[in-house]
Amino acid sequence: MAKKIQKTNAVRLLDQQKIPYTLKEYIINEAHLDGVTAAQEIGEPVEKVFKTLVATSMKNQLYVFVIPVAKELDLKAAAKFVGEKKIEMLHVKELLANTGYIRGGCSPIGMKKLFPTVIDEDAQSQDQIFVSAGKRGMQICISPEGLAKAAQAKFGAITC
Repeated sequence: MAKKIQKTNAVRLLDQQKIPYTLKEYIINEAHLDGVTAAQEIGEPVEKVFKTLVATSMKNQLYVFVIPVAKELDLKAAAKFVGEKKIEMLHVKELLANTGYIRGGCSPIGMKKLFPTVIDEDAQSQDQIFVSAGKRGMQICISPEGLAKAAQAKFGAITC
């Protein structure tokens, strides 16, 4: 008998919106929660695996950025894209309270609130990408357009 996969908020939201996706589970190593390791564990190229980052403005407005795991968020470009003078990364201690997700399991879909979300334009060169399903050890495989629809996101040049 196949193991039943526990549905996360992200998966439930995709089901509600009838957006196609598949799931890939892997065994996590608490010492290596980075996206490059996740890509290796699911056997996918790093260009297809994206991480979810949450940043805050000086006015305490939260923003979600979805970028390739091997790249860095360009804070100046990201701030400009969302119309802010400056943004900084949200402290890990504040992630759960604000999003409902923890480090290593933060999905851009199904957060406590819908925050302005930007997906790096690199995603548009892929047929399918992987993002966290909302818990450690589970990735969602989805089209970039499907992700943008589910997260009500825009595409932009936000990495360096």
